[in-house]
Amino acid sequence: MNSTDLQKFIVNENITAEILTMDGHTPTVEDAARELAVEPEQIIKSLVFRIREEPLLVINNGLARVDRRKLAKYLEVGRKWARFATPEQALELTGFVVGSMPPFGHLIRMRTLVDRAVLEQEAIFGGGGDINAMMRLTPEELLRVTGAEIASLSEG
Repeated sequence: MNSTDLQKFIVNENITAEILTMDGHTPTVEDAARELAVEPEQIIKSLVFRIREEPLLVINNGLARVDRRKLAKYLEVGRKWARFATPEQALELTGFVVGSMPPFGHLIRMRTLVDRAVLEQEAIFGGGGDINAMMRLTPEELLRVTGAEIASLSEG
């Protein structure tokens, strides 16, 4: 899938979001923030986990890393059960390659957790479906579309 598929999903679901085509590939948070002229905390990452083999999407922002202990505790499972999906598994579940993955519009709907820090931003920017695309939306719209649970999942 790609940004065209994501745009169709945005229109069909009446989502307030905009796909932005970038001049180049923005593989890191720093690259995306610099290209968009925004703070790194405004960049969101859509991360696919496997929890006891069940898919889970975690949306975090900036340079923050997901603390697997906090994630496991929130989900009431042992830490060994909270694992990142491989890039191949993430592609199979979402239809999007890692590095371009939007927070919604996937092949399957996944339980979604959003780190509390994401909500501190006025505007956020996530994967736009292609390696040279980003999507702009608000945290409120993200929560509305995903039906996400809010949790404190970042390290530190």
